[in-house]
Amino acid sequence: MTDLYLQDWRAWTPHREAAGESRLDTQDKPAGKAVPAMLRRRLNLLGRAICDMLATLDPEADRIVLHASRHGDGERTLEMLYGLNEGEPLSPARFGLSVHNATAGVYSIASGNRRSQQAIAASGGEWAALIAEASGYLADGQPSLLLVFSDQPVPQRFAAYAPASLSAAVALRVGSQPTEGARRLVEAATPAGGTTLQPLDVIDWLMGSHQRIACPISRRGWQLESLRS
Repeated sequence: MTDLYLQDWRAWTPHREAAGESRLDTQDKPAGKAVPAMLRRRLNLLGRAICDMLATLDPEADRIVLHASRHGDGERTLEMLYGLNEGEPLSPARFGLSVHNATAGVYSIASGNRRSQQAIAASGGEWAALIAEASGYLADGQPSLLLVFSDQPVPQRFAAYAPASLSAAVALRVGSQPTEGARRLVEAATPAGGTTLQPLDVIDWLMGSHQRIACPISRRGWQLESLRS
C-alpha cells in the first residue's frame, strides 16, 4: 500500500481559537482574495475560504483537487426549490452554483487549474472516501494532491434529519513522499460505533486536541506519525 504523507494544511472555522496556529483562520468572514470580485460574490463563506486555502497550498494551481462535503450548499438548493413551488423561474446562475462541484469549479476558473476536480458525498463517510480516493491517485503515480473537507449546518427545516454541525473547512496537501515537516498518515481498523466524522473534528485533530480520528461507517481510524530525522 502506498504511504500517504501530510505535507501541509490550512483550515477555516470561526468556532475555534487559533492559539497561535497560523494555518487556522478563525475570521467570521474569510477574505476570498484568491478569487476575483466577480466570481467571489457567487461563493458562500465556505467557498471563499476553500479557494484561499487551495491557492496557499498550491500556488502553481497544478494539483488534482478532491473536495468532500456531506451536504454541500443546501441552503441555495432549497431556495430554488421553494421558488419553483411558488412558480418562479429557475435561475441558471443559481442552479450552476448549487451543484456539488460548484466551489471546485469556481476555483478552477479563478486559478486556471485544469487538473481533475472531484466532488464527493458519502453519507457521513466523506473523510474515509477522501483518503481512499487520494490513495488511489498516489498509487497511480501522482506525486501529491489536495484534499478538501467542508460542511455547514443544514437548513433549519431539515436539522432533525442530520447530525448537528458547525461551519468549517480544512484543506490538506498530501503526497507519496515526505517533505520537510511532513507526517505519515497511519490507518488502522477501528470498532463500529461513534459519531459521524466532520470537518471540525479533523481541524481539532490537526491542532493536536485528538491523537486519533475515526470514521464509524468505514470502521477505519487515522493518526499522524512524526518522521525520524
